[in-house]
Amino acid sequence: MPRAARLDAPGVLHHIIIRGIERRQIFRDDQDREDFLARLATVVRETGIACYAWALLPNHAHFLLRTGRVPIATGMRRLLIGYVVRFNRRHNRVGHLLHNRYKSIVCQEEVYLQELVRYIHLNPLRAGLVPSVAKLNTYAYRGHSAPLGKRLRPWQDVSYVLQVFGTRPAVARRAYLAYVEAGSSQGHRRDLVGGGLIRSLGGWTEARRQLAARADHVKSDERILGESDFVDAILAQANEHYTHRYELGRRGYDLDRVAERAAILHHLEPRELFVRGRQRSRVDARSLFCYWAVQELGVALTELARRLSLSPPAIGYAVRRGERIAQACGYRLIP
Repeated sequence: MPRAARLDAPGVLHHIIIRGIERRQIFRDDQDREDFLARLATVVRETGIACYAWALLPNHAHFLLRTGRVPIATGMRRLLIGYVVRFNRRHNRVGHLLHNRYKSIVCQEEVYLQELVRYIHLNPLRAGLVPSVAKLNTYAYRGHSAPLGKRLRPWQDVSYVLQVFGTRPAVARRAYLAYVEAGSSQGHRRDLVGGGLIRSLGGWTEARRQLAARADHVKSDERILGESDFVDAILAQANEHYTHRYELGRRGYDLDRVAERAAILHHLEPRELFVRGRQRSRVDARSLFCYWAVQELGVALTELARRLSLSPPAIGYAVRRGERIAQACGYRLIP
């Protein structure tokens, strides 16, 4: 079965879950955790992604993020590829670290923001890493201590979360803490981490038909957590994105056509993009090619890495560089 496409748009809220392959540890010690958080801070700062909640567990992690200037997938690629490369080097290992793709659930903010912040920040308590909420308040490797003012995390958007609980910081902190404590006895919440609804309904077309026909609201599904009107709105946004890619394909924009466009803008022959070298115009054209291939056509980094005989991290860097070039020069794939 082909993978379900990611759902995303500017301003969309995501509950992100990453897991270790075969349930193995992805954080072995505090040095791993600090490295991951430093990378997360850089990605948040440079992409405009907002981080409201997070928790690092030995073999998995949760995040509540809002899409910023770049797609959430771009930010996650930057974060995870760099971390995995360093983890493998540091621990003298090779191969995959993470289980399949990370899980991304688009969430309806009005219904689920508070619930998800609490659920994510209570993860260490549920996992037995801390014995009580009192100990959780000072536990370093989840975002709960930042809203309480016990740890400074400049990259974590504390003010946005606290404004839900009150207009005065001290009052909001007390209300936030009381809310977290009230949920401390909750166990695993399957309704907050996605379910198997779409598979059981027989696909997205059937799911949309049933959503329209039902009087009640379906609260969760494979990729979206929200009420039926929210689900329809997200799917409509996604359809526009998929339609754009279909239109590119209809007009003949494959990798070769993208390479031709990037080469023309830098007064090169398309074949020059695939020749190793550090000539400025060639590097710029190659970066623009990588950016458009990933952003416009949805090509995987691994596929581009094979085509250009480069590593996936190098392709990720080229994509970011190509994005800056496109924005600075006003370049578009379709003239």
